[in-house]
Amino acid sequence: MIEDDMHVLFHLQSDHLGQRLMALPHEVRPYPGHDVNAGICGKLAKDMFVGYLFHVTLICHRLCNSEEADLITSMNNEINILESLALNASTTQYDKNYIKFTVKYLMSIKASVTRSTCIQSGQPLPQDIWQLYGKSLDTDEASSKLKLASMHYCRGELRRAESVLNEVEFDLDDSVQSVCGCGREIRNEKLSKRFCEYTVQNYSHEQLTKKQAFCVRFLREEKFCAPRFLWCEMYRAVGDDVDHKTSNHHYWMDWAEVDARPFLLYLQYLTYRGLGVRHRQLETFHGLEDIVTSQDKAYQLYHHETVCNLFGHCCELEDNLQRALEAYTASLTFMPRNNAANWHIQRVIQTMNNYN
Repeated sequence: MIEDDMHVLFHLQSDHLGQRLMALPHEVRPYPGHDVNAGICGKLAKDMFVGYLFHVTLICHRLCNSEEADLITSMNNEINILESLALNASTTQYDKNYIKFTVKYLMSIKASVTRSTCIQSGQPLPQDIWQLYGKSLDTDEASSKLKLASMHYCRGELRRAESVLNEVEFDLDDSVQSVCGCGREIRNEKLSKRFCEYTVQNYSHEQLTKKQAFCVRFLREEKFCAPRFLWCEMYRAVGDDVDHKTSNHHYWMDWAEVDARPFLLYLQYLTYRGLGVRHRQLETFHGLEDIVTSQDKAYQLYHHETVCNLFGHCCELEDNLQRALEAYTASLTFMPRNNAANWHIQRVIQTMNNYN
């Protein structure tokens, strides 16, 4: 059972078991302290959100490739359909939780797309943008807040970015589980022990949301809210790379996506560099370096290649081109094709040749 895709339990219709599982009161405690039980609860909780995210990924892919309307209009239509479905008497509690999550996630993207358009055009942000933000910042413990911090950084609001990043850093302890819906698997995945123990005692939908750290995703329509270096991830194909995409790749290859913890460190590095706080800049640099060079930590990442690329960029900013080249080359070992590292290697080699 531990190795199985546990979220299917919520779909069991016999004796209404799925609905009864979702409706268990908070006071019910299934064998507290039992390690096997904690492992099952942890995997069940994580797989539920993996399923959520995977379906949201499919929705985003469909909306981004729709020719019927612009993305904002398409998202508004999708949100209206989902909210109407939630009011249907036949909709199960599991589906209602999924709808609530999806609506909030789409609102987060909608806010980011709106901000990106304003940054691109140099227009002021609309007044209702912060209200939209308030409805979507708690999709999980980190990703939406990191996108907010990234927006502040891109607008040159470094102190605001620093404030948000400090909040994320404080909350992102080892009880928070990394989760991604891109369809990629983690080799030798290790669930956080504290996360599993938490799920035994706190398994309401709202409580579990606070202990998830989704990978941070930027659609092309959000790119002006992302650091410019990440734009390369949205156009990663070189030559015939596109012919080597798998079915899973098609869902996210045109977006930039990176694990929350390394992206936090990368954003902190850029922010402290802009603020001239050198000691904090170096702390975050070495923190990112530790993730990249530690095999145990690297193998717990969903997007190894992108994290290596971010570290390579930091090495470039440290004027260590040889180390940057090594980082980009390491990135290719994780994903030889459809990897922005191919662009970065060409650029670094050309820069090194110009120096010589």
